[in-house]
Amino acid sequence: MSGGGRCNFTNMYTEPANFLSQNPHFCKSALARYTQWDFIAMVAKHGVPYHEKKLGQLFCDNKSSDILEMLLEECRQAGVSLHMDTSVQQIDKTESGYSLQTTLGTLSCEALVIATGGLSIPTLGATGFGYQVGKQFGHTLLPTRAGLVPFTITDQLKELCTELSGTSVDCLVSCNDTSFRENILFTHRGLSGPAILQISSFWQPGDTVEINLLPDHDVPAWLSQQQAERPNSELKTLLGEIFTKKMANLIAEHWFVSKPMKQYTHAELSDIAEKLASWKVVPAGTEGYRTAEVTLGGIDTREVSSKTMESLKSPGLYFVGEVLDVSGHLGGFNFQWAWASAYAAAQYV
Repeated sequence: MSGGGRCNFTNMYTEPANFLSQNPHFCKSALARYTQWDFIAMVAKHGVPYHEKKLGQLFCDNKSSDILEMLLEECRQAGVSLHMDTSVQQIDKTESGYSLQTTLGTLSCEALVIATGGLSIPTLGATGFGYQVGKQFGHTLLPTRAGLVPFTITDQLKELCTELSGTSVDCLVSCNDTSFRENILFTHRGLSGPAILQISSFWQPGDTVEINLLPDHDVPAWLSQQQAERPNSELKTLLGEIFTKKMANLIAEHWFVSKPMKQYTHAELSDIAEKLASWKVVPAGTEGYRTAEVTLGGIDTREVSSKTMESLKSPGLYFVGEVLDVSGHLGGFNFQWAWASAYAAAQYV
């Protein structure tokens, strides 16, 4: 499912700054000990063809099942036993480790690794099981919410978003002193696209999101130049040379009266520049876990060893991946955290 079915399996530019956590230094050790280049080397060893799409994002040339088959082959070589369609009904601490009551019967182990992910996309089987295990053994669960998720719009902007549904445009999107420069996508529900997904992880309900629709332009200067050089051209015509004609017409319809450039006053042009370079949107909310690519929050990493991923509350219990309070940016970073944190735990179980 990741990467449109081609699996965005890592990012060439992975570094700790690409991750969100209330304990931001926690991820550094694991990311340093199993890097993106280590995973890329394994992909190459198995002959899986891949390419960089943009911004360091690596995708399979063919399909995501190539990565799945690679991982299954690694499991086969290591003698791993897989039990599919099996539910864990109860976990108990024992003198020698842990006892699991499952639909296959009772299983015992010295080390138990929780790699169950977060709450995102429940149709794929996501549940809060890992969080429940953490709480059972004394861990603090930091508040969770959907991240890398589209915004919903319910105010007067909803009509504009609906009319432009399917239109994508390169923008600079900002919120809470954080900005991302990528495409936004208008949808029937509101706003999506890479820039929106990225900024959603930094947004809180009630926050204003600022969108620069013309990030490559000094908009006030550009408008003044157009007024001087093309005084008889209508503004929507000029915008149609940058955006699609449909988008230019709808922006003109919703935001200002389109007329020949020579007819605008300086104050009017300033207002137009403000709208184009600093469009302020207050989302009604997000689409939630249904479409979110990651879950923010989770098991408090201050109660987990950054070296081994072992619980500091219950020896022999390990947490890796998204179940922890570590969430990456869009673009393969969350997979790299999964690989790196799992490798860290695997050295000690």
